[in-house]
Amino acid sequence: MPATRVLPTEEATALLGLTRDLCEGELLPRVAEAEATETFPREVFRTLGRAGLLGLPYDEELGGGGQPYEVYLQVVEEIASVWASVGVGVSVHALSCFGLVTAGTQQQRQRWLPDMLGGELLGAYCLSEAHAGSDPSAMRTRARREGDDYVVDGAKAWTTHGGHADFYKLMARTSEERNGISCFLVPADTPGLVADPPEHKMGLTGSATATMRFEGARVPADRLLGAEGDGLTIALSGLDAGRLGIAAVAVGLAQGALDHAVAYAKERQQFGQRIIDFQGLGFLLADMEAAVASSRATYLHAARLKDRDLPFSREASVAKLVATDAAMKVTTDAVQVLGGYGYTRDFPVERFMREAKVTQIFEGTNQIQRLVIARSLARGGTGALLTDPTPPRGTA
Repeated sequence: MPATRVLPTEEATALLGLTRDLCEGELLPRVAEAEATETFPREVFRTLGRAGLLGLPYDEELGGGGQPYEVYLQVVEEIASVWASVGVGVSVHALSCFGLVTAGTQQQRQRWLPDMLGGELLGAYCLSEAHAGSDPSAMRTRARREGDDYVVDGAKAWTTHGGHADFYKLMARTSEERNGISCFLVPADTPGLVADPPEHKMGLTGSATATMRFEGARVPADRLLGAEGDGLTIALSGLDAGRLGIAAVAVGLAQGALDHAVAYAKERQQFGQRIIDFQGLGFLLADMEAAVASSRATYLHAARLKDRDLPFSREASVAKLVATDAAMKVTTDAVQVLGGYGYTRDFPVERFMREAKVTQIFEGTNQIQRLVIARSLARGGTGALLTDPTPPRGTA
């Protein structure tokens, strides 16, 4: 049963309707086979891009959809409720465009943004390294200036869309200072850029994750975003929005698992009655519904702060923490509702359970989210009463 939503405009309502239609017509028929065969669904992203769903949170004058973040995230949630790999991909692509939108020159935006936001160019994000996950300032990948190019050497781990993306938003060290990191927009066909074989993951098997190796890769200097040394600022400024994307994916996963569990419990009979009518199981489903609904409210609260240009970093971490922990619990309970059938691949709930686990890990582990929240509280970050008549803006 799809979630009940209160949307800010008729346009947003139509957009969510379009998303549901695409999920049912384009994603649902493909998801089981693609996940089973670990096939990357590149054409699905082109379809979403041509429908205008990949650039939703960016301004219309940039080629985006001009939608507030609260609308964009609900689109991501709807997609993830059917196909989490694609939901994650939409979030990663939006994050890959963020540096160009916020730090690129007008010429750079005009040159690359239309195809990026239109979905013709799919993005990836190269930040983490094998030894530097939660501490990106410890990265070792280097970019040294040689004439009109930068020569890049190093390796970036856990790259979503690795080997399939058309461009890579790269963070690389350009000086020995701890924060001497710069941001580059690297085309996939750059000589010296190669992808390792994809990781064999527990879940999200339709989403390619690979280490990207830069072996003397020459990147034109005009692909530097911002100035040298701006990279870490660009990276960190996008992480809060990225965390909201993962929170929305987690809620979608949980909603999908809940929907399947409820449908099964209504049909399955034991001792002459539907199992949903047994109080023990009915209460379990009620707790699942409460977890999904409260997680959705948490990420929407953070999104509405963002849409009004109000501080939302702590709220983004809360949303990511709450939603992903809830997704792990709800998907596990969905398997329990289906019993032995839930443990088989004949039903999608076992896949949802495997996929939920990684949401607690990427875009900052949930331990990192607790650290962010605790530090905010230590600084005196308590709640405030805010009056802001400004309508939400459609910018990322």
